[in-house]
Amino acid sequence: MKNPNIVFSAPRVAEVIDKPAPSPEPGEVLVRTVRSCLSAGTERGALRGEPNMGLQSVKDAPAVFPCQLGYSAAGTVEAVGEGVASVKSGDRVAMSWCHHGALQCRPEGLVYPLPENVSFEAGALTHIAIMPMQALRKCRFEFGESVLVVGQGLLGQLAVKLARAVGATPVIAADPVPRKRNRALALGADLALDPSAPDFAERAKTATDGGARVVIEVTGVDRALDTALDAVARFGRVALLGCTRRSEFAIDFYRKVHGRGVLLVGAHNQARPAHDSSPGWWTVRDDALAYLRMLSLGRLVMAGFVEGVHPISDAPAVYTRLAQGGPFPTVQFDWTEKF
Repeated sequence: MKNPNIVFSAPRVAEVIDKPAPSPEPGEVLVRTVRSCLSAGTERGALRGEPNMGLQSVKDAPAVFPCQLGYSAAGTVEAVGEGVASVKSGDRVAMSWCHHGALQCRPEGLVYPLPENVSFEAGALTHIAIMPMQALRKCRFEFGESVLVVGQGLLGQLAVKLARAVGATPVIAADPVPRKRNRALALGADLALDPSAPDFAERAKTATDGGARVVIEVTGVDRALDTALDAVARFGRVALLGCTRRSEFAIDFYRKVHGRGVLLVGAHNQARPAHDSSPGWWTVRDDALAYLRMLSLGRLVMAGFVEGVHPISDAPAVYTRLAQGGPFPTVQFDWTEKF
């Protein structure tokens, strides 16, 4: 294959297919992928054919097949279109809103120079890492505040690392799976709690002197949000980072939100300004470049974060496991294999 791509051809079916090699239009960059990162929550939902996989205006919009995901990757520039000035052929780059494919064209604004001391592995996490980053920004996090991260999948783990890097004290992780709690501690959480435990809210409040000032809710599950609201401080802020697949939530908003002055913040990664960052509201590009600077300067270390690297020939089997459900490791695909 000259240009293999991973495509969801039907519910629970992932295939590697060859596509025509694209050519960059003016303002575009053609990139040969080296690593792409699997985002388990979003990709599992798409693979299973769950509704509401985007920001559609139609409620419960059905899934459409075939479809192709990926959206966070790194590679080398093959060619550039007319007018591109920030990168050139041969440059190492990270990408946003891309896909699992060997060759892909992206607008120049969504392609970021990869510092020489930053690996493709860390660079491939760029677009996924800026999701919890924007959630923290939208909550107007301040140095020294307590942060509770509910859910320890990929986004939750990144949220723990970012919260620690920017000075949250303490950083508390919550997840019902013991292995995930242990991993959160290894990634820098000061405390890891089981949200299903009857004393969860009491322990969280004790650790934060009355409740977490900022909560990053990553699960998208109403019960998890309901539990998190029991542990948030009065006038605290809660970022709704996790994407729910249904719109009916059973939350006592009057007592848990309204009466306590809690701020709920929509933190979908597409809810950003297209141009000109401002306090709390940064563009995709500005957040991506900030993440890469943190890596380059050693303020954020991602070595060992990825738990599994697979050649693209393994993709059908990897997605079969993903579709089965349950905890899933942080996985990347290596596109240097001759397929």
